[in-house]
Amino acid sequence: MKKYSNELSVGVFVFLGLLCVAYLTLKLGNVELFADDGYTLNAKFNSITGLRQGAEVEVAGVTVGKVTSIKLVENNSIYQANVQIRLPKDLTVYEDATASIKTSGIIGDKYVHLEPGGGCETRLVNGAEIEDTNSTIDIESLISKYVFGGIDK
Repeated sequence: MKKYSNELSVGVFVFLGLLCVAYLTLKLGNVELFADDGYTLNAKFNSITGLRQGAEVEVAGVTVGKVTSIKLVENNSIYQANVQIRLPKDLTVYEDATASIKTSGIIGDKYVHLEPGGGCETRLVNGAEIEDTNSTIDIESLISKYVFGGIDK
């Protein structure tokens, strides 16, 4: 009887360990098992240097959503990055909204800063596009222009 008790204890311990590993894998991988009732919006940027899928979307410094996909699109021989963001259904975004790519800190992660607008009455619905976007600032190119004399003082 003691033999089965030890085997049961080890089995329960291993099972709990596997549950912990599975939980950490899902949390660190930003995997959502149950999709929320939100909606998606698209925004086209000329440059999204450093922005990754899964990055945060913030409004007034509060994380409200995530970047779900990033794709390269062509429009009249001009290539742009189409960023799709997922927002909660209780957040209203209007037609005059602005999306910008910002950096948290000096060398931190990139995120999408969203100004939801409100100066007009037209609300953006699932799949709509945010027209007013501001691309990321490429610090490396600014420094190289300054060092090699490309910027007027």
